Amino acid sequence: MDNLGEIFLSELVGTALLVLLGCGVVANVALAKNKGLGGGFLMVNFGWGLAVFAGVTVSYTSGAHLNPAVTLGLLASGADLSAGEVAIYLLAQLLGAFIGAVLCWVAYKQHFDDEPEAANKLGVFSTGPAIRSYGWNFITEVIGTFVLVFVVIGFGRAGDADTATPAGLAALGALPVALLVVGIGASLGGPTGYAINPARDLGPRIAHFVLPIKGKGTSDWSYSWVPVAGPVVGGVIAGLASGPLLPLVS
Repeated sequence: MDNLGEIFLSELVGTALLVLLGCGVVANVALAKNKGLGGGFLMVNFGWGLAVFAGVTVSYTSGAHLNPAVTLGLLASGADLSAGEVAIYLLAQLLGAFIGAVLCWVAYKQHFDDEPEAANKLGVFSTGPAIRSYGWNFITEVIGTFVLVFVVIGFGRAGDADTATPAGLAALGALPVALLVVGIGASLGGPTGYAINPARDLGPRIAHFVLPIKGKGTSDWSYSWVPVAGPVVGGVIAGLASGPLLPLVS
């Protein structure tokens, strides 16, 4: 792509919409006095899947990476991305995730105020482990993100080589990638809440840190490296593995 501005705007809007709806379903399930209170983890899985569907739909111009792990995984797989393009993708994704989280807080402001548990407030913005074990939590995020990026690359290669759609989640298609995210959450999301996206976790965590949220407590920075490093490693491994493995299995 030649227009870095188009990449930036596409990724910014798509990631903001993804995080707004994704964090929104968690808020609906977790915060006091919501109509969806207690909806359960499967509702969260479907909500995040549909959030991805919306984000991909509006971000076809850039290929709808919406995730630094996808961008870096594609780069590792040999995709034609310049250093400038990679930087623009990553910046737009992080800023978009921050904006989406802020909008979620605005939408649920009264419920944040009425929620007594600080952990529930943080859980709207960022992931946390069911059992805190940094090494195992890291491995879980690596595995989940590997599945995401490997399938995305595989599907893109299986498609029409002459398509005008840039490489990314858009190459998989909005509905298939939404179902993939639901599947990853249902199958692998229990231990860590499946960030599988560094921007999705770090941008909202920064928003949690800076917003004037009543009784918000800590932003749990000691854990914050796991949902950043794990997805990056998983995405890069998937990109590297796609070369030797995909011709054999697809």
